[in-house]
This record gives sequence, C-alpha cells and structure tokens, in this order.
Amino acid sequence: MSFHEGIVPAFLQILGALSGILSKADAHCKAKNIAPEVLLDARLYPDMLPLSKQIQIACDFAAKSCARLTHSEVPSTPDTEKTFEELRARIAKASDYVKTFKPAQFDGADIREVTFPIGPTNTMTLSGQQFVNRFAFPNFYFHAATAHGILRHNGVEIEKRDFLGVS
Repeated sequence: MSFHEGIVPAFLQILGALSGILSKADAHCKAKNIAPEVLLDARLYPDMLPLSKQIQIACDFAAKSCARLTHSEVPSTPDTEKTFEELRARIAKASDYVKTFKPAQFDGADIREVTFPIGPTNTMTLSGQQFVNRFAFPNFYFHAATAHGILRHNGVEIEKRDFLGVS
C-alpha cells in the first residue's frame, strides 16, 4: 500500500462520517425542538472544546496534515462556522482539498521531515511516518471521536457505525 493510500482514504472516510453525524444532529434538533446552538456549543466536560470546534479541528488536521506531508502550502481556515450547515460545508471543503492530493505527491513522504507547530510558539520535526502515527492521526481521531461522543451524550441517535461512516 502506498503512503497516500494509507492516509487520504482514512481522512476522507471519517470526514464523511462527521458530515453524516452532523446531519443527524441537525435532524435531532428539529425533531426535538432544540436550538441548534445547544448541541453546537455542547462539551463533554467544561474544560473541553465545544462540538463546533471539534469539527473545525478535525477538518484542519486532515487538510493541514496532507499539506505538511507533501510540503505543500498549509491552508488557513478561519473558525467562523456557527451552524450545522456551515460545519458540513467546512467538512466538504476539507474533503475536496484532501482529494486534490495525488499519490505521487506522497512519494517519499514517509521519510521526509515534517515540521509543524505544537502550541502557539513551538515547533517539532518528525519523519512523515512518525508525524502521521504520533501526531496527525491521533489528533484527527481524537477530535472526530469527541464530536461523536458529544452528540451521543446529548441524545442524538448515533452509534459506532455512524462514526465509521458505514451506517
């Protein structure tokens, strides 16, 4: 399997699943007469980020990780989404961006150095394989799973199959 095949489809699968669970959350709000902001601002714990930010960060990890691995320009996306529709549009934009990467762009990316920010003032450099295994995928899946957990905790009828995008 190529490095591209191990990365791009994984990001796309979960981004698609996130779009699906947001659609179910939107329908849940309409059916239960709940203001969408209740779920969009929901957190699993007070010191954790809200649902909307979890989605934004997951999108950023997919798009920016592909850019960093291929030494492409890293996109900047302001966090302005305030509705389910706007968050689904952000997911679609991130997915479309990830789809632009061709397999050849990932040739040698597993051993290529990747420098990335860790916090507001520090950076770290790892090989591409280490970057994917130790940073990109763990962070991407953490924020995607947290978004799923927030919605499930708040009564949206979703399950593991929804997280996997196979429902």
